[in-house]
Amino acid sequence: MSDDATMRSWPPGRSPARLSRPLRSFLALIGAGFRRYSTYRQATIAGIFTNTVFGFLNCSVLLAVAHGRGGAVAGYDARQLVTLVWINQGLFATVGAWSDIGLADRIRSGDVVADLLRPIHPLLNYLGGDLGRAGFQAITRSAVPTVVGALAFTLYLPHRLTTYPLFAVSVFFGVLISFACRYLVQSCAFWLLDVRGPTVAFVVLVSLVGGQYFPIRFLPGWLVWTIWLGTPFPSLQQAPVDVFVERVSLPAQVGLLAVQAFWAAVTLAAGTVVQRAAERRLVVQGG
Repeated sequence: MSDDATMRSWPPGRSPARLSRPLRSFLALIGAGFRRYSTYRQATIAGIFTNTVFGFLNCSVLLAVAHGRGGAVAGYDARQLVTLVWINQGLFATVGAWSDIGLADRIRSGDVVADLLRPIHPLLNYLGGDLGRAGFQAITRSAVPTVVGALAFTLYLPHRLTTYPLFAVSVFFGVLISFACRYLVQSCAFWLLDVRGPTVAFVVLVSLVGGQYFPIRFLPGWLVWTIWLGTPFPSLQQAPVDVFVERVSLPAQVGLLAVQAFWAAVTLAAGTVVQRAAERRLVVQGG
C-alpha cells in the first residue's frame, strides 16, 4: 500500500503522527516522573537504609514464628518467609501505597485548574508521573534491600521460569492499583479539602490487610478470601510476593493476576468517574 493510500485510510483530520502524540506525551510524563525522583538522592539512601533495617527485624519475627510452628506456617517454609520479607521491603517504595501524588495540595490551592486545561486527562497525567516514580524506586529502593537480604539469608528462587514474567506483571498491576486508590483518596479534596482522615484510613487498611507487615494468609481462611475478593488491598503487595515465592500453583498464579487486573480496571474506572463528578462541581479556592 502506498503512503498516500495509507494516509487516506486514516479518519479525516487524523494523521498517524497526531494519533501517536498522546502516547509520546504519556511517555514524556513517565520520564519526567523518573527524573524528578532521581533528584532526591538523600531521601533514596535514607529509604534504602530504613527498608533494610525493617527487613532484618521482620525476618527475625517471622523466622521465630516459623520455628515455633515446626519450620513452616500458613504454607510458607522458612526460605519463602525470608524471601517474602525482602521482596515486600523492596515493593514498599515501588508500589508506593504511602506516596503522595500531589493532587490534594493542587486542589486546595486551586492549581488543579491548570491540570484540567492540559490536553491529557488528569488521571493519565498523574499516572504517568507515578509510573516514572515506580520505575526509579524499582531500580534503587527495591533492588538494594533485596540484594542485602540475599547476602544475609538464603532466599527462595522460583523453580518455574514463568514465575519471573508473572511477577513483573503482578508488580505492574500493584502499581496501577496503588495509584488508582491514592487518586481516589486524594480526589476527596474536591469535597473535603482536608484529606488527612481518608489518607490515614487508607494507609491503615493497606498496612493491615495488604500484606505489608505480615502475610494475610496468617488470618483465618474465610477472612483471607473475603479480603482477597472484597478489597483491592492484597493486590498491591501480597499478590506479587505470593507469585514470586510460588506459594500457589501456576494456574493459581494466573488467577491472582486476573484478580489484580479486575481491581486495576475497577479502581481506574472509579477514578475517572470521580474526576468527572468533581469537574461538575469544581469551585476554585479564592476565586
